[in-house]
Amino acid sequence: MNINRRHFLKSGSLALSALGLNMASPILFQRKLLAAPGLANKKMIFIFQEGGNDGVNTVIPRGDSEYNAQTRPTLYIPPGEAIASGNGFADFHPALAPMMEIYNHSGINGQDGPGNLAVLHRVGYEGQSRSHFNSQHYWQNGIPGDTETEEGFIYRYLNSSVNLNAPENAFVAAGLSGSQLLALRGANTIPNFSRANRFDLPAGERFLGQRPETSGGVGGKGLLGLYGGPADQEGKLYRNLIHNAGQTLGAALTTVKGALDQGTYQPENGADYPNNSLGNKLQEAAMLMKRTDVRVIGMRIGGWDTHKSQGQLNGSHPNLLGTVAQGFQAIYRDLQDQWEDLIVVTMTEFGRTSKENGSAGTDHAESSVMFVGGGGVQGGVYNCDESTWADGDLFSKRDRYVARRTDFRSVFAEIFQGHFGDDAKLMDTIIPGYTFAKLDSPSDFQHLNFMRA
Repeated sequence: MNINRRHFLKSGSLALSALGLNMASPILFQRKLLAAPGLANKKMIFIFQEGGNDGVNTVIPRGDSEYNAQTRPTLYIPPGEAIASGNGFADFHPALAPMMEIYNHSGINGQDGPGNLAVLHRVGYEGQSRSHFNSQHYWQNGIPGDTETEEGFIYRYLNSSVNLNAPENAFVAAGLSGSQLLALRGANTIPNFSRANRFDLPAGERFLGQRPETSGGVGGKGLLGLYGGPADQEGKLYRNLIHNAGQTLGAALTTVKGALDQGTYQPENGADYPNNSLGNKLQEAAMLMKRTDVRVIGMRIGGWDTHKSQGQLNGSHPNLLGTVAQGFQAIYRDLQDQWEDLIVVTMTEFGRTSKENGSAGTDHAESSVMFVGGGGVQGGVYNCDESTWADGDLFSKRDRYVARRTDFRSVFAEIFQGHFGDDAKLMDTIIPGYTFAKLDSPSDFQHLNFMRA
């Protein structure tokens, strides 16, 4: 062979990082070999809006008299400029217009469409942190108040569904990000890369090599040669773990290379992705979902920390909303053949203050908005109508911002159970402490029933 294991561990560190492996961390050596029936055909794309999205500017509680030009002098959107939700209470920011292609339905707003977009207002968690770092951590490890656990709750879901150590599951999920998403972090490997064509090793195909011609490892080259056969060095510390990591890395690289080898990707059905980082990642996610067996893809979009010059109809926040809306529309069109098996969900660490600050922006607050789209979604606006929003609720927490009504963990429990078909008993494995949190705050954990029966 042209390389040895020592050379692999040295020159392959970049690729190991891309897979989400930290060679210096004890978590690498924890083994979780849970096996379950698998993920079948159900898929998910999740988007983390980093910085804290202004839910009041996203889904406007028009029926609350406190939403007015005095409360938000530069951010207030008159009724004629906003998009009516159809429930007589909530409006949408006009930048969300592309999303209406998914939201529309004769039973929701009188418009033709699939009605596959659920808009969930007032989502948060008890003991809300207004620290970006801490709250992002809680939303991704699924344990509010715990800044120590570095294992993501979506990773736990995957690890409870398939054997992530098996090479055939090497590309069941991926993070499309410059740095690893905590939601997908865990003891076993989940690939992470900013672009598929950068998911490579220093020496490219020569480093990847080829599998051995015989079970004894004869004729193999590169990474596949080293780890394509049986493990050697009997009794060596972490022998099987390192060997499995090499096999998984080789399988993931081979899968992505196979997808890229199919040529330039062309979106279908008139899908027009935003011409920016999120748009590129969503288009790449669509390509991978069509050309590989990947089931879960995560990504992030920054810029939501709008303390100043937030913008009313135009500006930083409207531009971000427009990017997300166009991205949802593009995925809906491009993955039309998979839409019934797909769910697309957004999350953000907290919302913003209901009263704008002196810099024409908003500050850190509590609850915000989640978007959930997919063929199995019962569209509509949740937690923002006359039955769930009393007049003055705009300042229902500390007289500054909107109090939560729904815990984000309950939203994902509904996704895991309603979309992926998981047993409710599994929730404590995926989201530690779920049952006790539900007992402590039962109203926060009432399912919104946004998944079709």
